[in-house]
Amino acid sequence: MKRIRNFCIIAHIDHGKSTLADRLLEYTHTIAEKDLQAQVLDDMDLERERGITIKSHAIQMDYVLDGEQYILNLIDTPGHVDFSYEVSRSIAACEGALLIVDASQGIQAQTISNLYMAMENDLEIIPVINKVDLDSAKPDEVEDQIIDLLGCDREDIIRASGKTGIGVPEILRAIVERIPSPKGNPEAPLQALIFDSVFNPFRGIIAYYKIVNGTIHKDDFVKFVSTGKEYHADEIGVLKMDMSPRKELSAGNVGYIISGIKTSREVRVGDTITHVERPCEHAIEGFEEVKPMVFAGVYPIETEDFENLRSSLEKLQLNDASLTFSPESSMALGFGFRCGFLGLLHMEIVQERLGREFDMDVITTVPNVSYRVYDKKGNMTEVHNPSGLPEPTLIDHIEEPYIRASIITAADYIGPIMTLCLGKRGELLNQQYISGNRIELTFDLPLGEIVIDFYDKLKSISKGYASFDYHLHDFRESKLVKLDILLNGESVDALSTLTHADNAVTFGRRMCEKLKELIPRQQFDIAIQAAIGAKIIARETIKAVRKDVTAKCYGGDISRKRKLLEKQKKGKKRMKQIGSVEVPQKAFLAVLKLD
Repeated sequence: MKRIRNFCIIAHIDHGKSTLADRLLEYTHTIAEKDLQAQVLDDMDLERERGITIKSHAIQMDYVLDGEQYILNLIDTPGHVDFSYEVSRSIAACEGALLIVDASQGIQAQTISNLYMAMENDLEIIPVINKVDLDSAKPDEVEDQIIDLLGCDREDIIRASGKTGIGVPEILRAIVERIPSPKGNPEAPLQALIFDSVFNPFRGIIAYYKIVNGTIHKDDFVKFVSTGKEYHADEIGVLKMDMSPRKELSAGNVGYIISGIKTSREVRVGDTITHVERPCEHAIEGFEEVKPMVFAGVYPIETEDFENLRSSLEKLQLNDASLTFSPESSMALGFGFRCGFLGLLHMEIVQERLGREFDMDVITTVPNVSYRVYDKKGNMTEVHNPSGLPEPTLIDHIEEPYIRASIITAADYIGPIMTLCLGKRGELLNQQYISGNRIELTFDLPLGEIVIDFYDKLKSISKGYASFDYHLHDFRESKLVKLDILLNGESVDALSTLTHADNAVTFGRRMCEKLKELIPRQQFDIAIQAAIGAKIIARETIKAVRKDVTAKCYGGDISRKRKLLEKQKKGKKRMKQIGSVEVPQKAFLAVLKLD
């Protein structure tokens, strides 16, 4: 156990974690030269296309230092705020962390947020300045920022480059010398923490775990504490580039177990594995349940695909524990699921993975957040969906979630960023200079306002330099109204939203204009209306497609033309009664991009 080191790599998005991980794998000869490619741990096509890490990846490296053989278990983590749950799970399985900071961009919001998460778990932090070979690098300035943040010595900071391999030997030496070996007792009853799982169509569900105490052997009879299910360990092993089987694994190791589990509900991230004959006294603690921030309905385009969508979501949930879902139905879209996501990027990725990995075509409704609705008797209900709102006469007041957001930016962009946040009903709490020209702004913002396009706007007004991090703070009373969209007097529940009373009229007007562009013309007039309760606040009309029935009348009395037009009008009226309006998928997505 003294020769094992478990560590993860944490950083803000785009600071070069995956590239540095490539160099570590190359330097320790974990990966053959013929298999070398950029971002080798990002094995999903989606990760490669977007250049982001979505999943944390565990891999074991063998490293020799001063004639001693060491086992290094590395977990590469995502940097985007929407995947912070992946990071928290990786941190739970480690004793140390490499904190990577980009030499040209300095410390950003997600760096600080991930660092605090690591400190709460008492991890040993090794600060690394990456990309020092760039022309725009400012290593001395960034070193000062790290010293301010961590309070470490200047010589503790390693300068490196993931691209050229500068500083990689120093990083490996620091991992061995500074990060403590895992503590645990190989003789104690087995206690292993599950930190991830994947679905394999041939082998069933594969769970990844870190052994805290005890030893596990192949063919042991084990049980999962929270579900109480018992299995035989058909295969155990460690994670190299592929899975590499072993006869036994003891405390401190990170490995996988295959036991022919078929249903995804039986494996829970954060669960504890123990022996059936000699169980541990209590499960491992310190793993909080994830709280989704954004809710949206996900519906199959073909109604008969409902069960396929359920099994696809269950398999996806194994691999992405921050996804939550429950069944719901809608008048416009039929049966589907109300899914909870950590943010808009997370929602986009899940939608994309459903299409690629499971061949599911889905429609996603307008995302919203959960509100607390109090009735006149003082009872509180949580509402995730505008259609679940009680009658307005029964509601006493509605509370909406507020977040505490920290934005780090160059001082030049303070004006536009403040305008953006105050326009979203934000409150400025404080602003402080971190170093030189960089400033941290702290705002309280309603979560419902930032859910749709806030992040994109923030990036564009700050030319990509502002970084943003947030956590749920509290619920506050707000003047919210339910905005319904009616097509020919019929409400389309998938397009209804809860919005602040001050923004409702302009939002309703923009929705109607946008839908007028997107809904194809029919044989009859379509009235698009936005309504709050019984009050119509905006209206647009899509004119009917008409044939020129008077073409054959040339000359003669006007009453002949009138007669033909009246006849056509009757036909259109009859058609309107039986015709239904098809709302294209683009219309549901357009609401997200209302500007």
